[in-house]
Amino acid sequence: MWRCGPALLKEGALIAPHGGRLCELLVGPERAQKLKEEALQLPSIVLTERQLCDLELLLNGGFSPLTGFMTRRDYDRVVEEMRLADGTLWPIPITLDVHRDVARSLEVGDRVALRDPTGVLLAVMTVEDVWQPDKEREAREVFRTLDRKHPAVHYLFDVAGDYYVGGRVEGVQLPIHYDFRELRLTPAQLRHRFAERGWTRVVAFQTRNPMQRAHKELTDRAARQIGGHLLIHPVVGMTKPGDVDYMTRVRCYRAILKYYPEGLADLSLLPLAMRMAGPREALWHGIIRKNYGCTHLIVGRDHASPGTDSQGRPFYGRYEAQELFARYEDELGIRMVPFQEMVYVPSRDAYIPADEVEPGIETWRISGTELRARLAKGEELPSWFTYPEVAAELRRAYPPRHEQGFCVFFTGLPSSGKSTLANALMVRLMELTGRPVTLLDGDVVRTHLSKGLGFSREDRSTNVRRIGYVASEIVRHRGIVICAPIAPYEADRRFNRELISRYGGYIEVYVNAPLEVCEQRDVKGLYRKARAGLLTGFTGVDDPYEPPSQPEVVVETDKQSVEEGVATILATLERLGFLGSP
Repeated sequence: MWRCGPALLKEGALIAPHGGRLCELLVGPERAQKLKEEALQLPSIVLTERQLCDLELLLNGGFSPLTGFMTRRDYDRVVEEMRLADGTLWPIPITLDVHRDVARSLEVGDRVALRDPTGVLLAVMTVEDVWQPDKEREAREVFRTLDRKHPAVHYLFDVAGDYYVGGRVEGVQLPIHYDFRELRLTPAQLRHRFAERGWTRVVAFQTRNPMQRAHKELTDRAARQIGGHLLIHPVVGMTKPGDVDYMTRVRCYRAILKYYPEGLADLSLLPLAMRMAGPREALWHGIIRKNYGCTHLIVGRDHASPGTDSQGRPFYGRYEAQELFARYEDELGIRMVPFQEMVYVPSRDAYIPADEVEPGIETWRISGTELRARLAKGEELPSWFTYPEVAAELRRAYPPRHEQGFCVFFTGLPSSGKSTLANALMVRLMELTGRPVTLLDGDVVRTHLSKGLGFSREDRSTNVRRIGYVASEIVRHRGIVICAPIAPYEADRRFNRELISRYGGYIEVYVNAPLEVCEQRDVKGLYRKARAGLLTGFTGVDDPYEPPSQPEVVVETDKQSVEEGVATILATLERLGFLGSP
């Protein structure tokens, strides 16, 4: 892996007294034109959402001192020791994952065009390494778990390609953004702004959530503590599934800025794909904020934690990130401002750190779970908790559940009764709500939306994810959609859950019927053909069905009538608030 040195610095790159060298990988106009011409003859890799975030921070210097995606030597040492091959502290692997066919087509020394999903050339990479990583080792060492409930572990095993490609990158242009462009400052631009304003001590606030009054008080205290200024630096790349969308969050950040004293705070956006790696991620956030010109970083409780695992246990200790950051603070070159949870004390009408509250004093707080519940019910958010402008933005983005769109997603073995239940539910929902209801039946979708797909594992996944995409668009526009494919693989169902839940409700219904019952019901004779070897890859016979791990509803069609099954689903929808006024 190349390191950033004077010869690699873009002309005009800044070296801030509190920053260090920036490795800006964007080339000049003449070189960019040559790369565009060269790229016409090169193989291309179309980047995923996470890869686009990583590339942007490589190109703009946010990931200095990296000059490309990691080679195996850097990757191995980062995984094991949180250091690059040359010993530089770096806690998170920055890798370009690809599928087997792409990996086998590449050799060391090859040049590859890196493009966005629309085909725009962003960079050209010189291949220095191609290898198949030990993903279990990466998960254990970096995230300290193999539990797929951890979003990065799920991504690693169920989304990412099985091979990594490493090498130096030459940037043609940054990924294109059409929103909040005035807030998307690069490290060099932000350093320049700090220098112009005379800001020499700047504390960054890392957030992926809307800011409330507790965050305002915390950041005020942090700026006073360092005797400097505040940078609200929210992540607008990939965060944890289920988080508030970044456009709503940015509008909330803008609204809250006016509550700070004049000239104290600024706002800039960070296109980071978070890994939710807890303590390791805290170090990573520190390195990135140093590259952006900050001298301090606020590290709070559960910093960059994804919450609890499948057994209900926290992935990381509450203040473990602070402890690790403190251990490496001198080497990081950026100081930590640690904080405990801020709680509201009604007797003082003020927010104070939890460790400063005297025993017996009453405190109030609203958890993220309670906030979502209040929004779902259409309840007001109290003034002690948030500002009216922030509350208005949240209510606009998250209407009460009975006004939201939702998806009922059936899954089960062939002939388990999915289509029968789906059709009966559709009629009942139309009767009860008076709203249009769309049914995406597996067989119908195969005929139209997925015509030409076969029944390989890859084609089955593609079919189910296409259904999920269409359903997400219906839900986004506050419609009701029922999906009834077989959907045999848990990874595809999770993909759809995360996609659709961004916009409304997702209710998974496991239609559970014994295999022998499904075979008896089979009017098409497909099970018989599969048993005779006339059909291959048939779900339940020679291709596995992975039962849902946590469905919202289970209907046992060998024990329940259609009416009883539909009643169970409707009761769940009513309990969750999707039917009628709460």
